[in-house]
Amino acid sequence: MSTAVSIIAFILIIGILIFFHEFGHFLLAKRNGVGVVEFSIGMGPKLFSRVKNGTNFCVRAIPFGGYCMMLGDESFVPDPSLEGEKVDMDEDHAYSKKSVWARMSITLAGPVFNFILGFIFSVILIALVGVTTTKISGTVENSAAEEAGLQAGDEILKLNRTRVHQFKDISIYMSLHEGEEITVTYRRDGEKMTAVIKPKIDEETGGYLIGIYAPQRTKDLNVLQVFRYGFYDFEYNAGAVIKSLGLLFRGKLGLNDLSGPVGMAGMVNDIVTEVEEDTKEESFFVTAFWVFVNLLNFASLISVNLGIMNLLPVPGLDGGKFLFLLVEAVIRRPVPKKMEGIITIAGFVLLFGLMIVVFFNDVIKVFFRA
Repeated sequence: MSTAVSIIAFILIIGILIFFHEFGHFLLAKRNGVGVVEFSIGMGPKLFSRVKNGTNFCVRAIPFGGYCMMLGDESFVPDPSLEGEKVDMDEDHAYSKKSVWARMSITLAGPVFNFILGFIFSVILIALVGVTTTKISGTVENSAAEEAGLQAGDEILKLNRTRVHQFKDISIYMSLHEGEEITVTYRRDGEKMTAVIKPKIDEETGGYLIGIYAPQRTKDLNVLQVFRYGFYDFEYNAGAVIKSLGLLFRGKLGLNDLSGPVGMAGMVNDIVTEVEEDTKEESFFVTAFWVFVNLLNFASLISVNLGIMNLLPVPGLDGGKFLFLLVEAVIRRPVPKKMEGIITIAGFVLLFGLMIVVFFNDVIKVFFRA
C-alpha cells in the first residue's frame, strides 16, 4: 500500500509545484499583454489539450517539468493538430515587444509563486498541528543550560544574534554551530535575560548539546498566530535551503548530498513508510492524516527550494534570464542575441551534466543503499 500511496503523492506534489510555478509566469504574461501560446504540465507525448482564449492548455505524459511558452519564443513550433480556436499569434503580443520591466516581472513570477505556495502550505500545516515554541519545558540535569541558570518556562528569543521562533530553529542553529559558545537571550516572567552557554558533547550521539527540553506542541492558536507562525515556518524553510547552498559552495556538502526527482521520490516513500509504521496501531484516518501532514511539510520545503534554486543566476534558469534583463535595464539595450545564446547553451550544458550526476547518485542511494 505504501508504494502506491508514495507514487500518487509524489506525482501530486510535483504536479502542484510545477503548476503553481508556471501559473505565475502565465498570469503575469497575460497581465502584461503577452500571448501565451502553450501552457503545459508535464513533458513528452500529449495526453490532453484544449485551446482557450488563445492559449493551448496541455497535459503531457511524463509528470516532470512543464512550461509556459510565450509568443516570440524562438523554440515555438506551431502544432498542426490544433483544431478550433487558434492560438494567439498577434506579433503585438510578443514577449520581446514588452518593456524590460514587464519581462522582469514575468520572469520572477514563477519563483515568487513557489514562495507563495510554500507559505500557504506552512499556514495550513500550523493550522492543523500547531507549533512547538521556544518556551522550554525544562533542562537536562548537569547540562550546560542548567549550569547557566535556564529554567522550565523560559522563552528563548535569540542565540547570539539569531532570532528563534520555533524549537526547530534552535536545533538547526546548534547543528550549524557545533561546539561554539552561545549567548542565549531569553524571557522569564516578562523580563529579558541573557546567559552564556558552552555546549557539552553528548557521549551517545557525539554531538554538542546545551541540554534543554522542548515544550508540548501548542495548538490553541488564533488566526493571526497561525499566519505569524506560518511565516516563521516559511522563513525556516528558506533559511535551511540558503544555508545548505552556502555549505555546498564552501565545500562542506558534495554532489552526493544533492537530490533530484528520483531522490525526492525516495524521500516521499520514506515519509509514507515511516508514518505507516508509527501509526500501525491507529485507525486508517489517523494514518492518512499524519501522512498528509508530513507530506505537506515536505512539499512546503520543496516549493521554497524550487523558488530559490530558480533564482540562482545560472543561464537556463529564471535567475539567469533575470540577470540578462537586469543588464539590459542598466545598459538600455538588449544583450546581443548571439552572446546570450552562447551563454544560455553553456548554462544548459552545465545544468544537464549536473542533472545526470544527481540522477545517478539518486539511483545509487535509492536502489543500492543498505
